[in-house]
Amino acid sequence: QVRLVESGGAEVQTGGSLRLSCEASRITFSINAMAWYRQAPGKQRDLVARITTGGVIDYTDSVKGRFTISRDGAKNTVYLQMNSLKPEDTAVYYCKASYLGFTYWGQGTQVTVSS
Repeated sequence: QVRLVESGGAEVQTGGSLRLSCEASRITFSINAMAWYRQAPGKQRDLVARITTGGVIDYTDSVKGRFTISRDGAKNTVYLQMNSLKPEDTAVYYCKASYLGFTYWGQGTQVTVSS
């Protein structure tokens, strides 16, 4: 079974930057797509950014121009560079992988942006 481990969450001040990482293990073939979601307290889990094996990238409107998703295929790792962070970016960030018809989630990493 695919295992996803996120890291990089922390508390930062408004305007700061963070880089999240998500490493996938126990895989044999290339993962079809990887994505970052986030869930704030009392809210649903929403897509932040996603990237496919072919390099197609999508962002939710609220992070365009501030966040950058990238992946290292050799390391089976996806990154989320977050710049110009705002208090409304505060959430638990989850990594998701689509692999051989199944969907896998990481355990989440907390990002807190203080004003």
